This record gives sequence, structure tokens and C-alpha cells, in this order.
Amino acid sequence: MKKIPRALSEVIENFERLPSIGPKSAARLGFYLLAVPDGFADKLADSISNLKKRIKICRTCFGVGESDECEICKDVTRNRKIICVVERADEVLAVEAVGGFNGLYHVLGGVINPLEHVGPDDLKISELLERVVKNEIEEIILATNPTIEGEGTALYLKKKLEENNFLGKISRIGSGLPMGAELGFADSVTLSRAFEGRREL
Repeated sequence: MKKIPRALSEVIENFERLPSIGPKSAARLGFYLLAVPDGFADKLADSISNLKKRIKICRTCFGVGESDECEICKDVTRNRKIICVVERADEVLAVEAVGGFNGLYHVLGGVINPLEHVGPDDLKISELLERVVKNEIEEIILATNPTIEGEGTALYLKKKLEENNFLGKISRIGSGLPMGAELGFADSVTLSRAFEGRREL
């Protein structure tokens, strides 16, 4: 960036590399850090440094924690016969924030996406199949996102589970109209899903 001190431009450029941060947002964050007390900037830098040093990938579910096994996998009060399959580790936090689910998780690490050169072997699918057999799982909840890639991955997982003689329940998270939405503004896929997922009142 021209006419901006090098130290500031480097910070802005690094912020731009973060997801959903454009040039204007990155510049705003950079200038914000200049205005805050030194202690805050130092604390932020330390927390980012510690993030890479202290956070580990869970050997069981591939979520995140501070040891080789995350807190959820270590929690003996959770229902160990149900596994919720998600795409990314941050989606575990989203489900946990809602509450109501007391089973375990399995993080795939993405979805099958041929355009991005991501195939089944690039995901934690074989590890999921191994967990299912080893732990006599009774239900698998496929909570991949309702995108083309997410739907394709869910169908692939269902097929692989059936091929491996999984006798438990395979379910898919519901999708449809969000609260407050109007029918006239919904796309055809969303409306179709809303009708498929209807339930008795």
C-alpha cells in the first residue's frame, strides 16, 4: 500500500488474508489497533501466538482442544452412541451454542468438492467409519451444510455407511424456511425442503 507506513501496511495485508475481511475492513482494523492501548495489542498478539502453540486437533473427533482429546470426547456424561457429523470444527461450537444435543461429534475437515480437488480421501471419512464400527454407534446425524457439496457429501456418507453394514439410524438435519421468512421470497429448493420436513402440530 502506497503512502502507508510499512508496519501498518503489513498488518493490513495480513488482515486481508482472513476470511470475509476485505481491504476496507482490514484497513479499519489496522487503524483501530493503532488507537488502542499498547496492552491490548500485546495481549492480542500473545493470544494469537498461543492459539497455534496450545490448540491441538482431537485424535478422536478432529475437533479442537488443549490436549490430544477434546473436552467433549472426554465428557463421560455425553451420549456415546450418537455422532453428529459436521464439516468444520467451528460448527461444533455452533451446535453446542444452540444446546439440546448431547452426543459426540466428527469433523470431516470439509466437503467433497471436485472443483476444488477435494475428494473423499482428503476428508476424515475412513476415520468416521472406523469409529462407527468400533463403538457400536446407534445413530449418525449428517449435519453437513445444505449446499450442493454438503448434500453430495451427506449422500456419499450414507452410501459408505450402508456399504459397511451400519445398522443404526442415519438422519439428516432439517432445513427449510427460517423463522420470520416469507414464502414469496424463498427459493424453490428451500420451499421444497420446508414441505418435506413438515411435522404434525
